[in-house]
Amino acid sequence: MNTVTRPRILVVGAGFAGVECVRRLERKLSPDEADVTLVTPFAYQLYLPLLPQVASGVLTPQSIAVSLRRSKKYRTRIIPGGAIGVDLKSKVCVIRTITDEIVNEPYDYIVLAPGSITRTFDIPGLTDHAFGMKTLAEAAYIRDHVISQLDLADASQDPAERASRLQFVVVGGGYAGTETAACLQRLTHAAVKRYPRLDPGLIKWHLIDIAPKLMPELGDKLGSSAQEILRRRGIEISLGTSIAKAGPEEVTFTDGRVIPTRTLIWTAGVVASPLIATLGAETVKGRLAVAPEMNLPGDDGVFALGDSAAVPDLAKGDGAMCPPTAQHALRQGRHVAENVIASLRGQALKPYVHKDLGLVVDLGGTDAVSKPLGIELRGLPAQAVARGYHWSALRTNVAKTRVMTNWLLNAVAGDDFVRTGFQARKAARLKDFEYTDAYLTPEQVRAQAGGSGGAE
Repeated sequence: MNTVTRPRILVVGAGFAGVECVRRLERKLSPDEADVTLVTPFAYQLYLPLLPQVASGVLTPQSIAVSLRRSKKYRTRIIPGGAIGVDLKSKVCVIRTITDEIVNEPYDYIVLAPGSITRTFDIPGLTDHAFGMKTLAEAAYIRDHVISQLDLADASQDPAERASRLQFVVVGGGYAGTETAACLQRLTHAAVKRYPRLDPGLIKWHLIDIAPKLMPELGDKLGSSAQEILRRRGIEISLGTSIAKAGPEEVTFTDGRVIPTRTLIWTAGVVASPLIATLGAETVKGRLAVAPEMNLPGDDGVFALGDSAAVPDLAKGDGAMCPPTAQHALRQGRHVAENVIASLRGQALKPYVHKDLGLVVDLGGTDAVSKPLGIELRGLPAQAVARGYHWSALRTNVAKTRVMTNWLLNAVAGDDFVRTGFQARKAARLKDFEYTDAYLTPEQVRAQAGGSGGAE
């Protein structure tokens, strides 16, 4: 029998949106006003924009994993697991814990911020042979993999094998793909000096995208500057091109070229978490259709935000939706918390409005382009803005200290290009990190939610 009398607020997901929502709820609600529960596999918030710097070894993995338990006042209950279904009628969220136990978690208010998964297409061999770049484990694995290609190429007596191990393909000309290619190219460029038997000219990086421009949000001038920086470094950029098929030792482009490679990194966009499909509610391109107040029309106490919600962008108008950026997720998290509190207290909800403050792109070293408040910057000023923005956005002083120390140490002492070997014996491709088969169908959710009581 459930003896809880306080309203139960359940937040799903510990990305920018979910964590910011929990922080605001804790600050604004008294302990006896509501119980807050957070569902996440890991008790940290990943600072995703700096992931390429982890892959390239500029930052350590721990430095961008911001602990949720850092605050002594933290009273939110954390369920270590992932939501795999929501029954809106029964007000129950079905959770698979990290020990594979299925539990039902009842709620009065639910905030859905499960984020996104990598967008893949029906490309033969893609999920079997490509690497993703959305998790800390993937970034650490890619670093090990790239350095191992240099080790193996150096040891090989076969010119064909050596050439294929020293070619690298990154798909996706957005921020993630561009920064990943830029940071990892710097890694190989610096590391090859430690391999006197390797010809640096054999190392080739390819950045491809089906779109006609890299990072079109930057505008023509800055976008062209970013392209010029990358081309000057020797990165071959192919636009209007994608992958036709992927194999263990080669990749075929849609323009017919076949590139011998053992490294295919896929960053070609994201789609909403499969959790959204379990609700049986209206969606817009896979994202949950919500009102400007970020609540689900017709379902009391249901809110959604971030990558998995189609939040109307009132600042732009014309039916535009907020893009899946960290900037929006942070602000939506705070705003949803305020609306949950308003709903709890019987007050009116407020619509979300936010105008984009600008964009920053860190290309490694002193290379960067940024557009804060519409001002176009390049080189060191852009780098200062980019790193200053990321540093200030880190939530805890310990994270800020670690990141700043890592940046200074890397600038002064460089990198030792060491492989950790944590995952050396196990392949880790896209299919191994995104558990897309773990989610329930709407029918399974109703059966599970109705078949047993809630877990306390």
